[in-house]
Parts: sequence; C-alpha cells; structure tokens
Amino acid sequence: MITMQELREHYRFTDEDASLLQSLQPLAGQNQERFEQEFYDYLYGIPEMVALLNSSNRQRLREMHGRWFMSLFSGSYDNHYLNHLTRIGHAHVRVGLNVHYVNAAMNQIRHFLLNLIDNNYSDREQRRILREAVEKILDMNLDIMSYSYRAEELKKVFVSRKIESFLIKATERFTYGLNLALVLALAGVSISVVCLFVWDIAHIFRGDMEKGILSALGELLILWMMIELMDNEIKNLKGGKFNILVFIGVIIVAMIREILITTLRHDAMQTQVFLALTLLILGIVYFLVSKAQQIQPKV
Repeated sequence: MITMQELREHYRFTDEDASLLQSLQPLAGQNQERFEQEFYDYLYGIPEMVALLNSSNRQRLREMHGRWFMSLFSGSYDNHYLNHLTRIGHAHVRVGLNVHYVNAAMNQIRHFLLNLIDNNYSDREQRRILREAVEKILDMNLDIMSYSYRAEELKKVFVSRKIESFLIKATERFTYGLNLALVLALAGVSISVVCLFVWDIAHIFRGDMEKGILSALGELLILWMMIELMDNEIKNLKGGKFNILVFIGVIIVAMIREILITTLRHDAMQTQVFLALTLLILGIVYFLVSKAQQIQPKV
C-alpha cells in the first residue's frame, strides 16, 4: 500500500496546494447543503444507486458524504487521511458498488467544485491555481478509493490461480499414476500371454500340430500388441505424444488373430468374409492416418 507522502509526490501535491484547498473551506461550508442536495439528486437518477440508498441508511450516508466533502478542504493530508479514504473504498467494495459509479460520481463532484470556483473567483490566475489544487485532491481521492477494487480483484485472481494450479498439479499426478498402473497391468498381461504361448507350444509336441501352431501364432500377435501398448505408454510417461496409430494397429492385430481362430474353428464363410472386410477397412484407416501424420509436420 502506498503512503500519503508517496501519493503527494506522484501527483505533485505541494503544501501550497494544501493551503489553497484550506482557503476554500469557508466557501465549501456555505455550499455543503447544496452539494449534498445536488449529489443525491444525481444518485437518485441512477437505478443501481437507488437500491443501495434505502430509507434506513439514507440519512447516515448523506452525513458521511457531507463530512467527506468538507475533508477535501481540511488542509491536513497525512496517512490518517489516507486511511480514512481507504476505509471508504473498502465500504464501496463491501456493499457491491461498481467502480464505474464511483468514477461517475467523482466526475459530478469535480464539475460542482470547478463551477463553484468559477462563479466565486473573478481573477483568472486565482481560478487556475485553485482548479489545479481541486483536480489534484479529487484525483488522489479517486486513486485511493479505486485501489480497494484493484486489491479485491488481485485477491480473487491470486486465490483462483492458487486453486487452479493445485488442481492441475493434482490431476497431472493422478494421470501419471494411472498411466504407470496401466504399464504395470500390461506387463502382467504380457507375462500371462508368454505363459499361454508356452502352453500352446506344448500342444505341438502332443501331436495337435495345427491347433498348436495357430494358437501360438495368435499368442505371439497378442504379445506384439502388449509390447506396442507398453512402449506407447512408456513414451507417454516420458512426455511423448499420444500415437493413435498404435491403437489402430492393435485392433488390426486383434482382427488377424480372430481370423486365425475362425479358420481353426471352421466358422461359416460369411463370418470370415465379414472379418476380412473389416480388416481391409482398418488397413485403409491405418494408411490414411499414417499419411496424415506424415503431412502434418510440413504444415
């Protein structure tokens, strides 16, 4: 949070400006009631403001605005004054007042004070220096009040980013754990396939040559699928890209194994033709996807 001294330096608000504002105090006091009347006439013309100015707090708010108006000409602009304006800004945020209406209201107050100076001071140079002092103090007030809104927005962004970062990291770790579990599961299935392959080889030595060879070939195809899937998952764990061709290839291998099994079982010709056509379609899809992946880097 900026200090009042820093704020005064940034706006080049001097002790002479403070004295000029203090010299306006009698004129401001004489026009305080007119200011309150005109200011509240303006506020009542905004439907969003009417909802905040209910009958229970209307008089209290009017008195507070009157005190704030007179504080502009107190001549004392220290950290106590800064804290007072900060509390006003927090009150605006707390009641849900849009910062747009704060800026618009400050513009009305600016015109009221500048017109007050123009109507009561005939000397051009005197009007100029008084107008500059009023412009500075109003800009400083608006800056401090707006800071409460900026702080509230930053707070929301900070909390949002913190939660978002936590959720993203938690999801990434969970996904990594699932991929790791999938690799371990594939390894376990691969070991089972190796055992089945050995069992099918045993059929060959028992004299069931055709069944043993076809079954063993089917197990080898499954083992090849497991190797490809594990390789793809390991690359994924290392940060590699998802490769859709691997999964299409696995489906093709599964179809080839199914054709071998239907041949071994002597299934109906219609079934074998259907499987062969499906295999042909998958082959075309595999070819098209592989071509697309080759062209993509050149784009």
